Amino acid sequence: MKKPYTPSRKILERYADVLVNFALRSGKGIKRGEVVAVHGSEVSKPLYIEIIKAIRKSGGHVIGRYSPDDTRAYNFGKDFYLNATDEQIKFFPAKYLKGQIDEIDHSISIVATTNKRSLQGVDPKKIMLRGQAWKPARDWEDNKENKGKFTWTVALYGTPAMAKEVKLSEKEYWNQIIKACFLDKPNPILEWKRISAQVKNYKNKLNKLKIEKVHIESPDADLWIKIGKKRVWNGGSGRNIPSFEIFTSPDWRGTNGWIRFNQPLYRYGNLIEKIELEFRNGKVVKSTAKKNEKILKSMVATANADKVGEYSLTDKRFSKITKFMAETLFDENMGGPQGNTHLALGSSYHDCYDGDPSKVSKKEWEKLGYNDSSVHTDIISTAPRTVTAYLLNRKKKVIYKNGQFTL
Repeated sequence: MKKPYTPSRKILERYADVLVNFALRSGKGIKRGEVVAVHGSEVSKPLYIEIIKAIRKSGGHVIGRYSPDDTRAYNFGKDFYLNATDEQIKFFPAKYLKGQIDEIDHSISIVATTNKRSLQGVDPKKIMLRGQAWKPARDWEDNKENKGKFTWTVALYGTPAMAKEVKLSEKEYWNQIIKACFLDKPNPILEWKRISAQVKNYKNKLNKLKIEKVHIESPDADLWIKIGKKRVWNGGSGRNIPSFEIFTSPDWRGTNGWIRFNQPLYRYGNLIEKIELEFRNGKVVKSTAKKNEKILKSMVATANADKVGEYSLTDKRFSKITKFMAETLFDENMGGPQGNTHLALGSSYHDCYDGDPSKVSKKEWEKLGYNDSSVHTDIISTAPRTVTAYLLNRKKKVIYKNGQFTL
């Protein structure tokens, strides 16, 4: 059997350094004595080890969660759904998870997929049921993050299966990761601080405009999105590595029109292709896909997953990602000729609130049109588009065209 490609130790050390000493604590890195949960799987072991080393070198403490890979011989995820009872699917270890979330200051999750279609043939309702059962853990993390006491980041580890899925060699796939994360530079953190400053500049310009709504026009879209009160645009915070996008969580009630997505979606262990959504008064009234439409419809039928939780734009001048990677973390940050836009169906981000999110009650979030769901699914398009902002002062301004911001 061919041995999987592994980047050099220097590259993995730089990767870990970026995640621990830049991405966490919103670009500032961890403090001595802080606790970091690290989530990885067997195939990601080389990076997992370097992350643990970097945390300890910075004076932090580690809580590890190391899981088995899904393989042809041992498909743990699929086996669970095929054999578990509804009671087992809905089991939620509340005391264990609440204790861990109370204990940690940060988390790092490594995405390393060994089977992109590991849940083919599983009833999608079971997958949604599992997500709903585990939603309280997400809520606890969100509440802690709102208080400024928790940060997280997600990173990609290339695998043979992921490279094969997009018809790249393992080395070519890793080269995309290396360039996108500036790991080919002597000081990647310095590069991230530079790019974050550029993202922040455009983010600030967007926030100064006081946008009421945006109109997305494209051969693949005619969509209106209401930004809503008490909103800010965000980006460059290190929550994902890489992260070139600028996003907001709009008032879901003002979404109207339609959009097609030219990028496939790998979600719930399945491949969903050629998605089209139609919105009326904030809700999805029609959802179609050329492949695995049943999965899409089951997701949309989940509580509040028929509403928009995020709208995002990526400027092609920031992103070094030029290839489709079959992983949302990278694909939602793709550059290329036209940059990209993506919508997330489901939950909103509270860090897009203009103010102190820890002071906002659940009823106030609802009143402001921030969506709440167990689902947060990003769907991506790289089609050419023009985005026009309609301002509170009744003026309008094109903010995005030809794959870049026009501010």
